[in-house]
Amino acid sequence: MPLLEVKDLRVHFPLRSSWFAPRRTLKAVDGVTFDLAPGEIVGLVGESGCGKSTLGRAVVRLEPPTSGQVLIDGLDLYKLSGKALQQLRGRYQMIFQDPYGSLNPRLTVFSALDEVLSMQGGLSVKERRERAEALLERVGLPPAALSRFPHQFSGGQRQRIGIARALAGSPGFIVADEPVSALDVSVQAAIVNLLEDIRNQEGTAFLFIAHDLAVVEHISDRIMVMYLGHVVESAPARELIASPRHPYTQALLSAVPSLRKSGPRIVLKGDVPSPIAPPPGCPFHPRCPRASEICRNRVPELKKSGNHLCACFLED
Repeated sequence: MPLLEVKDLRVHFPLRSSWFAPRRTLKAVDGVTFDLAPGEIVGLVGESGCGKSTLGRAVVRLEPPTSGQVLIDGLDLYKLSGKALQQLRGRYQMIFQDPYGSLNPRLTVFSALDEVLSMQGGLSVKERRERAEALLERVGLPPAALSRFPHQFSGGQRQRIGIARALAGSPGFIVADEPVSALDVSVQAAIVNLLEDIRNQEGTAFLFIAHDLAVVEHISDRIMVMYLGHVVESAPARELIASPRHPYTQALLSAVPSLRKSGPRIVLKGDVPSPIAPPPGCPFHPRCPRASEICRNRVPELKKSGNHLCACFLED
């Protein structure tokens, strides 16, 4: 059974308008379905504003869905409350994009970790401190860092602290929301390798959200490509990189020199449509160089062929 199951998830935000204006809705996530197996790393890629972070936040109950289900170990996350919800929360954690804003500047590193450790119960202060020291060593920081404050660390070190905090609850899976995008290139590889080591040694699964396909290809077992609130393609990482089927995925890959197999770069015309007023039919058709009449009138289904899923009429 999958560790995480997301079924037809939608996250829509109603927008304020004047008394006489028609009501408008921002469709950030619009019918996403996927699952995550124990120990699996699924990469989620797409341009800024496509709904990646909103999806990640909804999966860990930081953003209430408009409809759909999020099942963890078969339990519906949004139907639980009280003690049952508190117990299930130990199964998941989140690593945030901004290593500077995700830590309370008034708390020492030990206090930040102890907020999580103390919720587990049954541990003395000494045991919690020993556990905190072990967590810091796990992410490559010295135990002496426990007494220091966030402003005394670099961005990469702060992200390591954020990873340690996420690991403190021994979660089954972690949503990593653009965990390296705010870091220097020289630091990014170290953080990505650390997350991969955690998966290999502890069996933690990850939903790894990023816009850099080269980074995602390196760490992921499977990649999902998102556009305007929809998943338009999903496949094992090597298969998707070697043989992308959706025109949007092909354009993304062509923009990454290290992943470009052959042919010129595909330059998409125009801007991403507004999620407030998405186009009819396929959401990508206004920018697709291969769009036909059917693309302008019907929304393609995410159809499966082997291990590959693609939402494109060209695949029919």
